[in-house]
Amino acid sequence: MIATPDRTPLSREFFARPVLDVAPDLLGRILVRTTPDGPIALRLTEVEAYDGADDPGSHAYRGRTARNGVMFGPPGHVYVYFTYGMWFCMNLVCGPEGKASAVLLRAGEIIEGAELARTRRLSARHDKELAKGPARLATALDVDRSLDGTDACTSGATPLKVLAGTPVPRDQVRNGPRTGVAGDGGNGDIHPWRFWIANDPTVSPYRAHVPRRRRS
Repeated sequence: MIATPDRTPLSREFFARPVLDVAPDLLGRILVRTTPDGPIALRLTEVEAYDGADDPGSHAYRGRTARNGVMFGPPGHVYVYFTYGMWFCMNLVCGPEGKASAVLLRAGEIIEGAELARTRRLSARHDKELAKGPARLATALDVDRSLDGTDACTSGATPLKVLAGTPVPRDQVRNGPRTGVAGDGGNGDIHPWRFWIANDPTVSPYRAHVPRRRRS
């Protein structure tokens, strides 16, 4: 018998820990996105940790900017950024306030509201592809920069909340180099900070960083 996922919201204390403790512990948790058309719930299957000034792969490595300011705020808030002029990606801020660490939500399994997610991910061939990758995840959940700074731990109504779900046993968690990160930040020997559930079909494929060519 499969245990019923715990619907208790995660506390701020859950996120107020080192990023390398929070990241693997988010696997199996449930992210709920409340939209005007109804809720969408996603079971997290893949994440990446980023550790601020101590991490050359982090947006906050060189300090605070208008773009990354939420990363320096209280834990349990949502950091959303725009990338490649096309896509949004979603992170959950963790660690002590001022540390600027966050977990990128890379992939998940849509467990509620798949019909809504499909309307936003028309190119998905199967439901397992609806949130297979960070940009696809944000698209499926209708996440954009308007949600940057959202408190996912508030006791009141919120468009995004993280529930306890069913934590994944550590022997089912895998880790390795982060996807598409350049330099030392992408070195799996130094930063093996991508975590995923072993053999889960919604996990995105690993891709090494490929430098973007300048247009002539």
